[in-house]
Amino acid sequence: MMIRHSTTLLLTALAANVPRYSAGFIGNSGSFLSRSMPSFMNSRQVCKMSSSSVEYLAVHVFVSVKEGTEDAFKEASFANARASAKEEGIARFDVIQQIDDPTKFVLVEVYKNDEAPALHKETAHYSTWRETVADMMAEPRSAIKYKSLFPATEAGWDYGEATLE
Repeated sequence: MMIRHSTTLLLTALAANVPRYSAGFIGNSGSFLSRSMPSFMNSRQVCKMSSSSVEYLAVHVFVSVKEGTEDAFKEASFANARASAKEEGIARFDVIQQIDDPTKFVLVEVYKNDEAPALHKETAHYSTWRETVADMMAEPRSAIKYKSLFPATEAGWDYGEATLE
């Protein structure tokens, strides 16, 4: 993983089950600079994290499926995406569908390092997906690789403990 060190952030959880955070920078005095720190917060709810910048590999896979196979493609792709999002080398795995042509999809795959795409293609869930959707393809898939720019930190890509539906 390519990491550049930058400023340290403090993230404070506002509630145990609510995915909202209050962030502030540590000032020269070492104090937390935030206007929104609620009075009910205590030191156990504050965690120190590095805001190390990352450059992840984002791959957009363009898919056209045969008309009438959209639902089956989504079902297979959702199963693959859920399993893929749990892989160590994957920061994000989205399935999106074109609004004006429901036979068009983009798989947005964000990898944490250069080895992750090859490791992903070795998984059982990818193999199952590839075999399941092969006859649904209206044309061969194509892909374009990008360098991620934002979010710029690992925390910005983290799904956390969320259930992916």
